[in-house]
Amino acid sequence: MNKKELIEKYANEAYEKGSFNGTWLLAENGNIISKGAVGFRDPEDTLPITEDTIFQLASVSKQFTATAVMLLLREGKLSLQDEITKYFPEIPYPGVTIQHLLTHTGGVPDYFDDEDWFINIWKEEKRVPGNDEILRFLCETEAKPYFAPGENFQYSNTGYNLLALLVERLSETPYEEFLQRNIFEPARLTSTRCCHIRRDGVPFDNYARATVIEDGKYVADIDSIEYDSVAAFDGLNGDDYVYTNIFDMLKWDRVLREGRILTPQEQQLMYTPVRLNNGSAFADEDGDGYGFGWAPANDPETGLVVSHSGGMPGVHTWYERFVDKDKVLVILCNREEQDARVHSGFFSALRAIARGEDPEPLITIEDIAVKDPDKSQWESFCGKYEHPEDDDFVIDEIFMKAGELYAKVPGYEVTYEYRLYPIGENEFGRKGGMLKLKFGDGCLMFGDITCKKLN
Repeated sequence: MNKKELIEKYANEAYEKGSFNGTWLLAENGNIISKGAVGFRDPEDTLPITEDTIFQLASVSKQFTATAVMLLLREGKLSLQDEITKYFPEIPYPGVTIQHLLTHTGGVPDYFDDEDWFINIWKEEKRVPGNDEILRFLCETEAKPYFAPGENFQYSNTGYNLLALLVERLSETPYEEFLQRNIFEPARLTSTRCCHIRRDGVPFDNYARATVIEDGKYVADIDSIEYDSVAAFDGLNGDDYVYTNIFDMLKWDRVLREGRILTPQEQQLMYTPVRLNNGSAFADEDGDGYGFGWAPANDPETGLVVSHSGGMPGVHTWYERFVDKDKVLVILCNREEQDARVHSGFFSALRAIARGEDPEPLITIEDIAVKDPDKSQWESFCGKYEHPEDDDFVIDEIFMKAGELYAKVPGYEVTYEYRLYPIGENEFGRKGGMLKLKFGDGCLMFGDITCKKLN
């Protein structure tokens, strides 16, 4: 089976298992090897996705913010070593430079840590806060920095909001307009723009709405009880809110390769992994570093590869450029997955195929669940559990229903219940996520967190 047939097989299988809904494209040397579309761009399954459908990029957008900063650097309007307090003296983060923001090493807190600030404005004032209000947010919340500048790496969307605001101030042009004039139009990305769909309405005829699962049904994010608050952040810029399709992302790869917007030297700077104050290069658990809006990695087989993922409720994106091998992989998805293992497996499979490797089969939670498990201890697992105050994932209660084990998890507006599938001795997994739970000695354990049973 060739790459085209293999990718189509995986895409169709992932779609049939409710875990991929979107478009993909793999190109080598500028030639499309595989492209396609599966699923629907509306929750009601009435509008089929086509190959030119427009998707929200989520954090894949950050590379365009970083590009805007590089263009201003070229013009001499800023220095990467400028402290951000030079431009925003009111914010309480001295010593943080523009380069720190680009590389997530400034320690500036992420606005998602205190998202209620934005949600309250949206609900009480009936408006969506603009990106300029990120300054007010940082001053009013007085959130402590994660660490001293350059001491560590901590992903922070707020840093990119500040960069977008900096682009506006130094160019004296709205951020959206700056991208359009200086990046999208010169690159001939005719289907690409930065906009605010939830705030201002949809400007595209062929837009794939972000769709989530609620009460077992697909609903648009803004129509759900749990995720409608995404509208509260739709006035921000820099970290998200670029919309495009697979063909424009292929064009963007060619533009970068040809050095038409950014020179090879400028790109090389962006692809250089950040080094911390102690001289060590940051690398995540997969060995990837972080540059300016890109996650670079070097491998003897593939050479330099730069990539970025994107995620919001109902939105999953992946953009990967094989700089030394002249390949590009784009995956755009607009629907929350039914089975996280299939979803993750699909993205991993396409990455493997792009590398010429054999992909792993798509595995569901049912595939790995223990058949005819011993349920004699399950009742003893039931009850309420304590949880750390700083734990974002809170399990309130474990209980039995219809002979199966379930977990109760409070959301922002609603409480969720999900089934736990036995996958080992006193070990359980869930369908909608990769989390593994283990019970023992009156405790519930997940990752490095241990919670004691309260009753």
